[in-house]
Amino acid sequence: MANYLSPQEITNYTSDGGVNKVNRSALLVLVMAIMAGVYIALGGFASSVAAHDVANKGLAKLVTGAVFPIGLMFVVINGADLFTGNCLIVISTLEKRTTWGGFFKNLIIVLVGNFIGAVVIAFLVANSGILNMSDGRFGAYAIKTAVSKSNLQFTQALCLAIICNIYVCAGIWMIYAAKDITGKVMAGFFSIFAFAISGAEHIVANMFYIPVALFVKNNAEYMELAHATADQLSWGKFLINNAIPVTLGNIIGGVFIGGMYFLIYKKLTKPSQQ
Repeated sequence: MANYLSPQEITNYTSDGGVNKVNRSALLVLVMAIMAGVYIALGGFASSVAAHDVANKGLAKLVTGAVFPIGLMFVVINGADLFTGNCLIVISTLEKRTTWGGFFKNLIIVLVGNFIGAVVIAFLVANSGILNMSDGRFGAYAIKTAVSKSNLQFTQALCLAIICNIYVCAGIWMIYAAKDITGKVMAGFFSIFAFAISGAEHIVANMFYIPVALFVKNNAEYMELAHATADQLSWGKFLINNAIPVTLGNIIGGVFIGGMYFLIYKKLTKPSQQ
């Protein structure tokens, strides 16, 4: 007996999972989503600590990629609801086992919960004093990251977000295939490693990266080291320039992965080929 699921079996497993996710209570979904926001923020925090003082940009991304996947490992193995991954509920929706209303209701609740969890960690980090690391360069790194993300053009953010959730959902697809913890870790690590290196935009990760900078934007030392100005960072810029296009892009990327496998294994594959 194989110790992994075939692509056809992954499709069925994901469809069943979508039904289960949609049929839970709103409160349970919200609490599970808060935990996912906490976990992804912890991954973003740890990877930022590791990479903040690496001068070479390519090497810094490599370091980030090596550490950030812990966030998804927490989500998958401990159990939590992540916005990007829940986009795969689209398979059960396309099968008409769940409704479009149920699909979007789940995503909205999960997005709110992810935001709460990620912002809590951002607030704790901002007030922990750890951003003073490396003579304030860690704080400057946080500011630079947030400024870059908050000032993307809509099309740039949208495209980077689509790419992001193609990476993430393809990785989750492989995680679903594995039947043991080692397999899940290996499948998740390399896919998220690649995503983190790519510089693509993940809305839940950004719910940590941008708020942590917003909480310390009045620190003159960080702003000076980052060569940033206060007008480059605001909750409005976060919403308009990042949150909206990145959320839309992540949905498109996730629906692309889910929709393609629905088409392949639920529409184009004949029963005799399964």
